[in-house]
Amino acid sequence: MSRKEGRMEEIMESKVMWYPDSKKITQMDQFRARVNSNYGLSLVNYNDLYQWSVECYPEFWSEFWDFSGIVYSRRYDEVIDRTKGISDIPEWFQGSRLNYAENLLKHKENDKIALYGAREGKEKVEKVTFDELRRNVALFASAMRKMGVNTGDRVVGYLPNSIETVEAMLAAACIGAIWSATSPDFGVNGVLDRFSQIQPKLIFSVEAVVYNGKEHAHLEKLLSVVKGLPDLKKVVVIPYVFPKDKIDISKIPNSVFLDDFLATGKVGDQAPQLEFEQLPFNHPLYIMYSSGTTGAPKCMVHSAGGTLIQHLKEHILHGNTTSNDIVMYYTTAGWMMWNWLITAVSTGASLVLYDGSPLVPSLNVLWNLVDRLGITILGTGAKWLAVLEEKNLRPRETNSLQTLHTILSTGSPLKPQSYDYVYEHIKTNVLLGSISGGTDIISCFMGQNVCITVYRGEIQARNLAMDVESWNEEGKAVWGESGELVCLKPLPCQPTHFWNDENGTKYQKAYFSKFPGVWAHGDYCKINPKTGGIVMLGRSDGTLNPNGVRFGSSEIYNIVEAFAEVSDSLCVPQYNKDGEERVILFLKMDNNSEFSKELVKSIKEAIRVALSARHVPAMILETKDIPPVQGLI
Repeated sequence: MSRKEGRMEEIMESKVMWYPDSKKITQMDQFRARVNSNYGLSLVNYNDLYQWSVECYPEFWSEFWDFSGIVYSRRYDEVIDRTKGISDIPEWFQGSRLNYAENLLKHKENDKIALYGAREGKEKVEKVTFDELRRNVALFASAMRKMGVNTGDRVVGYLPNSIETVEAMLAAACIGAIWSATSPDFGVNGVLDRFSQIQPKLIFSVEAVVYNGKEHAHLEKLLSVVKGLPDLKKVVVIPYVFPKDKIDISKIPNSVFLDDFLATGKVGDQAPQLEFEQLPFNHPLYIMYSSGTTGAPKCMVHSAGGTLIQHLKEHILHGNTTSNDIVMYYTTAGWMMWNWLITAVSTGASLVLYDGSPLVPSLNVLWNLVDRLGITILGTGAKWLAVLEEKNLRPRETNSLQTLHTILSTGSPLKPQSYDYVYEHIKTNVLLGSISGGTDIISCFMGQNVCITVYRGEIQARNLAMDVESWNEEGKAVWGESGELVCLKPLPCQPTHFWNDENGTKYQKAYFSKFPGVWAHGDYCKINPKTGGIVMLGRSDGTLNPNGVRFGSSEIYNIVEAFAEVSDSLCVPQYNKDGEERVILFLKMDNNSEFSKELVKSIKEAIRVALSARHVPAMILETKDIPPVQGLI
């Protein structure tokens, strides 16, 4: 029996782990009632609503636009041209004008906490109210405008998950500039592979970070990055670990400390007004990156309106998130879950930003934050839950977790035994929502659902208006067996285009080359015909995903090619019986060179420095030859 077949047989048991509260009226219930009333329908459950949402997707998105309370200056003329398919990349909500940041900053409860900033090694948790957040964003935006940042310019962050990162991003969105970010653990090569393609005008960074109990200096890497970005006009350094007077930025050209930069945004002694550029629904908001098996990372451009409405659908309907919630997702500022998290502030919820190791100073660090801040929704990677289980941690015995009603997991498939662990040793009456999507759609195809049952080992359901199926190689839908995850109908959250892809050939090749006119996502999955739940079975496109960190093998090859001793290499995933992935790098040596421990050490160090520690292969082995066709172990 293969690994995948074993997983599927186990899942077919369909053991119930959690039931929804039948007495609770959720926002999903309210939305379904609205649809029934407005269209004369009798949709009685989630499955009925889902079927209507994919069959009548323009009507669905129109109804949700109104239900979600999106702020706009001009309403749309047309939701979408129904004659266009997903591969046509149709324009959404034509004629509308709005601003993403305005929608996130709309709540008038001035004294309510909008953001909590928690960091490894710091006892104090920073707090920013909605009123303070609006004032801070106005100052950031004013300073950006005065230095010449305009609509369409790129503003980037080489930043941790911090309050200042959110403020800088929202300020860019106010102007209509395009935000892009990588986390400080990325090496110079990894950053330049991304940022050099988009020619940013402004970069924000920090002087150092703390992770896993250690201080990591950052200015040397920042200097190298700045030298590789000739279009930069300004480098803003945020004192993060050390005070300003202990930091020397004199070697970094066009650099300035954050407080000096913000001082330029003041209007005399007065704080500037918050101004929101009114822009088309499809105006670019983010540039995200996805690595394939060849070439530089793809630069995917996501629209402000598409990102906003898709995220609101997931937060409001699927997560039932309200202004009473305190939401945290353990993420870096370079992972799409950060972008997803930040949109939740539009619901009036408070967000917790945590920067540091989730295992230091103790394994309970995140659970302690749940109790301390009253977190209601906690998101993390599947690997973190597996690590806690391996270490026999039992938060149910050490923490209250009274406020926690939802645990979310993504990054890699959540193992069936992790469901057992959560319900036995963390909390019995919590919604454990495994969610899955990707940077390509900056959101989820499937995920948590407050209205339906949680089954062991399964993602609960396909999300509303996501016409997802599992297809075999012949392009036929299959149920109860492995197939390619595909999407048949247009999405407001699909990229509007790839950067530097003028004729769209890279875009079309990335998603529509396998099944013409149908989005092939690059994942294997199985849809359980009994429950409607989904099991993710790994990548189908050669992308590597160890411990939930997704990257392309080409990033590794770019480093290995610098070693003259190596004539060829092959980087592949290997899976254990539980479906966990590790990366193996095979080296074919040059005829005049020998494989050695010293070479392995040098290659690992080069990968760590250029990319990050998360990119380093678990094993590097010698091979006498490498086949021309790359496959999986």
